[in-house]
Amino acid sequence: MNNDLPIWERSHFQPGGGRAFLLYIVYGRFPAEINLSQSKYHSAGLPPGFDLRKLERAKHGPLPFTDAEYGKVVPDAALFARLSEAPECGLLQGEIPDPPDLNYLRDVIGLTTYLLDHGGIAVADPQQFELYDPGRWHREIFEPGDSSVSQHVKILFSDDADGRWYHTRGLRKFGRPDLSVCAVPERYFDGVIEMCNRFIQMQVMGVCIPEGQEVRMKSLPPGLRCHHAGSLDDPEFNNVHVDIAWPRDN
Repeated sequence: MNNDLPIWERSHFQPGGGRAFLLYIVYGRFPAEINLSQSKYHSAGLPPGFDLRKLERAKHGPLPFTDAEYGKVVPDAALFARLSEAPECGLLQGEIPDPPDLNYLRDVIGLTTYLLDHGGIAVADPQQFELYDPGRWHREIFEPGDSSVSQHVKILFSDDADGRWYHTRGLRKFGRPDLSVCAVPERYFDGVIEMCNRFIQMQVMGVCIPEGQEVRMKSLPPGLRCHHAGSLDDPEFNNVHVDIAWPRDN
């Protein structure tokens, strides 16, 4: 371990969370060996419990997350179209039990950046249905360092007859549940987004949301409570989640 590497702290860590899981796929053509500069990429290399596999399209067929279904959910159609032509990908994934700091994320971000700088054309983050070209990855993920960790979680929404459903994807990266709020009336849209951002930041920093936790915010009605639900196999989240039930009279 390089003692000069920055420590990515979880300033409010509470034990009792789940296993943090990371999955990134970097597409392109890569050198046979990795010679990672720890000081340049702020990374100690592959964390314990993680692995990096190279897949070749000529040998293994279509590369992961280049199918049409994934193409429907990512926002950058032009970048996605290039992935099907990539000759190789680096599949980087792993788990770490309830981590007290975010150094594992720091190391994986640095290694992913190295791959982008050495033959990569794009990186997929399936946990939040996202694609990055090298420039955007550097600007939004690598260069800000630990100040950008909340960028690893996305707030999504869809409309229905009862209002709007807000939910998150990506908190499994931190060993914490995602969030779900159904039937939100229009006048509370901004307040729910603020609440989600607060819960995201709290959990990224290590807080565990207690069962039955009451939500108290001036911008939201009383009666909202947190209940743990779901499973890691739920395709809406690929994670367990906290269901924040909307009060019936609001």
